[in-house]
Amino acid sequence: MSEETSETGGLPRAQSNNRQGSVDAVDRAILGVLTQDARTTNSRVAELVGVAPSTALARMRNLRESGVIRGFHADVELDALGWPLQVLIAIRLAVHAREQIDAFTETVKALPGVLMVFHLTGATDFLIWAAATDAHQLREFVVEHLTTHPAVAHAETSLIYDYSRGPSVWA
Repeated sequence: MSEETSETGGLPRAQSNNRQGSVDAVDRAILGVLTQDARTTNSRVAELVGVAPSTALARMRNLRESGVIRGFHADVELDALGWPLQVLIAIRLAVHAREQIDAFTETVKALPGVLMVFHLTGATDFLIWAAATDAHQLREFVVEHLTTHPAVAHAETSLIYDYSRGPSVWA
């Protein structure tokens, strides 16, 4: 399965390739530094990891080219942009045909306010992380785009009070 991403933030498909063997301790250290601040300069990454700048540069290039690093993203304070509400919306589909799953995914990830779309196993088929300007916009989003969608059997919205990042898996 190939990774399908775009420079504008398209969601990648899950990878079936196991790259674990190609990522060593130096790569993991580089990933740890970049996860904390993706704008860290090459020379600072090299200093923190304990390698030469040329080694750090080559390693980062290899991590990007091999698909281990899928992109660099800004962590934006949505409230400052007028989108103070964040929600997780659990979706259960009525039918699980490949065509409906693919069509639903493509439709939802293009909707304004959608931050991420997760396709899951279990009782919930999709989890949508979205933002809204206010409760009215959120209600309209859910009703107009989700609960009335022909593929959707059930939608349940949970308001996010706060969130924080956990430790990385490579540290």
